[in-house]
Amino acid sequence: QVQLVESGGGLVQAGGSLRLSCAASGPTFGNYLMGWFRQAPGKEREFVAAISRSGESTVYADFVKGRFTISRDNAKNTVYLQMNSLKPDDTAVYYCAASRGVLPRTPSLYDYWGQGTQVTVSS
Repeated sequence: QVQLVESGGGLVQAGGSLRLSCAASGPTFGNYLMGWFRQAPGKEREFVAAISRSGESTVYADFVKGRFTISRDNAKNTVYLQMNSLKPDDTAVYYCAASRGVLPRTPSLYDYWGQGTQVTVSS
């Protein structure tokens, strides 16, 4: 069982930055691929970024490439999402998730989810 707790969300002006953190419980954090998803009101949950168990491989949604960076610290059981050049369209609840699988873009293949953290970008 893995419990995930996100933090770092908030209100920021367009062009600003935020760093989200996701702290995981349990000794097996390094066994999981980690992902970030987001969900805006009235929209489906969508993939943002994922990182491999070792942290050597990452993958991003096209709409965040060059602006967001995912990273992890297995010693601290934490995954991060650095978000730069934020846009109003980035406004959403951001969720981290852990997967034992190998396909990082599909929400249904993630085994554990955090409760989410709100990110609001004002224009």
